[in-house]
Amino acid sequence: MTTRLAYTRKGTGEPLLLIHGIGHRRQAWDPVLDRLAESYDVIAIDLAGFGESEPYPAGTAYTMDNACRIIGENLDEWGVSEPHVVGNSLGGAIALEMGARGMARSVTALSPAGFFRNVGDRLVALFALILLKLSSYLPLAVVRPVLRNAAARRLIGRTLYVNGDRIPPADFVGDALALRNGSAFFPTFRAGFTYRFTSHVDVPTTIAWATRDQVLVYGQSGLAQEVLPDARHVALPHCGHVPMIDDPELVVRVIDTTIAEASEAEEQAA
Repeated sequence: MTTRLAYTRKGTGEPLLLIHGIGHRRQAWDPVLDRLAESYDVIAIDLAGFGESEPYPAGTAYTMDNACRIIGENLDEWGVSEPHVVGNSLGGAIALEMGARGMARSVTALSPAGFFRNVGDRLVALFALILLKLSSYLPLAVVRPVLRNAAARRLIGRTLYVNGDRIPPADFVGDALALRNGSAFFPTFRAGFTYRFTSHVDVPTTIAWATRDQVLVYGQSGLAQEVLPDARHVALPHCGHVPMIDDPELVVRVIDTTIAEASEAEEQAA
């Protein structure tokens, strides 16, 4: 029996799978979900061991092979084959891996993991993620009153967002609890620290990197261009690591453009 993934499904059209980053949850896509659902059959998932999804069985490693396999098994149960795939951070790396394995019709990767250039890049991500994880353990009785202040939300959220004040306090708390309770965080973190994406992706692919990313810094986009020269590479100006909050309209346009490219390529091949 496969590991069950919690998900939100909305809209009609071509299937579109949304994959969040490490420690996050499917609600990360809420700022773009309704817009995308106007055009697509959108499925936002919680990765195994995050959000409301059950973890892997004991002894199962949090590898890319297992992540792709589990997602594929869940897609089969939902009656979905080769969706367009969009991912952020860890989710971006998984989206690229799915594209390389023939599991996706197109790939849009937002600040994807897997393109560390050096030890410095790894240390930046290490400190940022550990700081986020530790902050999630702050007592809620202390955090909730502070989060009522928009300036405080902007300051507290600056590792992930430029405009963290846009996140309602209740959602901020929900994200913190998801990060605190995510049983897959540390095993995924350990695997991701040495992970590099080196495969070839044949389907239409866009790498969109946030210029103000404080977790996977923008300079890594240069390595992504070297590894995936046939992909479309774009910058997401004035966006932090989770760009769906900072510029949802831009993120939707990037996704739409990638999917349109895939549809055009399919028509030409027919």
